Amino acid sequence: MPNTLIDLIGNTPLVASRVLNTNPNVTLFFKMEGHNPGGSVKDRAALNMIKSGIESGRIKTTDRLIEATSGNTGIALAMIAGVYGLDIELVMPENATIERVQTMRAYGAKVTLTPADIGIEGARDYAEAKVVNDGFILLNQFANPDNWKAHYKTTGPEIWRDTNGSVTHFVSSMGTTGTIMGTSTFLKEQNPKVQIVGVQPTDESRIPGIRKWPKKYLPKIFDAKKVDTVMEVSENDARIMARRLAKEEGIFSGMSSGGATTVALRLAEHLEKGVIVSIICDRGDRYLSSDLFN
Repeated sequence: MPNTLIDLIGNTPLVASRVLNTNPNVTLFFKMEGHNPGGSVKDRAALNMIKSGIESGRIKTTDRLIEATSGNTGIALAMIAGVYGLDIELVMPENATIERVQTMRAYGAKVTLTPADIGIEGARDYAEAKVVNDGFILLNQFANPDNWKAHYKTTGPEIWRDTNGSVTHFVSSMGTTGTIMGTSTFLKEQNPKVQIVGVQPTDESRIPGIRKWPKKYLPKIFDAKKVDTVMEVSENDARIMARRLAKEEGIFSGMSSGGATTVALRLAEHLEKGVIVSIICDRGDRYLSSDLFN
């Protein structure tokens, strides 16, 4: 039996689509990452980055940590840093939902909000400047291999185990790309024929948690060879699907999960047969102050 909070991270359930998937020859599973104690898939990376950093000596209990985030990673890092007694500052654009800001502060983190018009890139620049000028330690989820290794060690093996090795397609939204990099690495080692499908927003769309990065900010952990196909989704389609997930499947999640589900259903429509696993990366309650569910 788990006996600490961090023991509860991972081993999230797979739930089969009952309504949205209409192809009888395809099984669509949703991996319910909102069941992590911090409410998102980012608990996995946060734990591995902090725990591995401490074990290797890169992070000391006296260090001041800093990280730029669009939300979920920040909540996870605030929770894990609190468990380990670490001081952390989280930086994100000022248009982040109030639920995210308040949750990070509840866990004991300092939250700094940067101007919305410079986006997450501006938050990243701010955090990096604090490292140079003020001696902070940057966890750097965009370049830290312990991000993707979390999913190599946990997410991939769980999917392989819980589908009895029958998974044919894995669908994941791409932000830091840690989830898709680590899961792809593991699944391809088990069966090179497993298709890895990444989800990005269309050029005009803004979907929290999914990015099409400018070259300068492309995550250093990203390896294009580990993704077989990249499919784009519009903000409108992602919004509609998030609402449909809640209403028709009883799955309450954010817009990035709606985007991944949109792509997974496109795949399901055209496959003769298969087993698709799509990431539901968080819970919908952290978007209630936004207009997502209006």
